[in-house]
Amino acid sequence: MTNLKKLLGFAVLVGALGIAGCSGVSEEQIAQLDALRAEVNSLEKEVDQLKAEKTKLEREIAERNVKLKDCENMKAETKKNLEKMMGK
Repeated sequence: MTNLKKLLGFAVLVGALGIAGCSGVSEEQIAQLDALRAEVNSLEKEVDQLKAEKTKLEREIAERNVKLKDCENMKAETKKNLEKMMGK
């Protein structure tokens, strides 16, 4: 995320300097820069949404792992009790 931001920011800056250095900035070039900024903002929002989804999924996995561990413990205890019953 940060690298993407820095890279796009740098690209916009270099583009702006290149454009300004060669001649005046046209409205079309300003529109292109605005479009790039809008795209960066959109990508940042998408990254934030994906991070939130990842966090949610990791939480769900952790909850399922706890349930799985409980089931494994119950299975082991049941097996142990069955072995005791068969041994008597």
